Amino acid sequence: MSHRILLLGAPGAGKGTQSAKLAEEYGIDHVTTGDALRANKDMETEYGTPRSFMEAGELVPDPVVNEIVKAALADAEGFVLDGYPRNLDQAEYLSEITDLDAVVLLDVDDEVLVDRLTGRRVCEGCGANYHVDFQPPEEAGVCDECGGELIQREDDTEETARERLEVFAENTEPVIDHFREEGVLEEVDGEAPPDEVFDRIRDVVEE
Repeated sequence: MSHRILLLGAPGAGKGTQSAKLAEEYGIDHVTTGDALRANKDMETEYGTPRSFMEAGELVPDPVVNEIVKAALADAEGFVLDGYPRNLDQAEYLSEITDLDAVVLLDVDDEVLVDRLTGRRVCEGCGANYHVDFQPPEEAGVCDECGGELIQREDDTEETARERLEVFAENTEPVIDHFREEGVLEEVDGEAPPDEVFDRIRDVVEE
């Protein structure tokens, strides 16, 4: 049986981790907006191609993103959608083009999210990812893979993390409300250990 799953949650809630596990568990596609845009940069829409906006450093407009996501979902036997919809217009469009089997919100307190986002460290040499609490290197500040220096990216500072959470709340809370009003939203405690979170999502999907 193919599943059509939507995962919602703030930056740092664990959507990417859980989406990858769901895709593997059920043999379905992990569809993210970024991947879908990169894979279809030259797809013609009445508003132009995604490439024309990306190369100009501009946000790809909703109608173009909608067309790309629609194409990605049409090609999938089943899917877990991560990072879309980002606003109410996209949510309403999604409800028009597909019937979702499960809509799951990963609920995580803002302070926990800030800790998760600001704890990430990246190797300057090979790009390997670590986290000071959840996935620390064997030696502090040094990459296990290549011995390179671990740095904090500019977009992982506390100020940037809080800005990202504000933007999420402003744009995506209406999306959450939309699915809650449709009676399809299920909330899962995203602060539990990842395996527990996965088990709870799987229970929702298989209900």
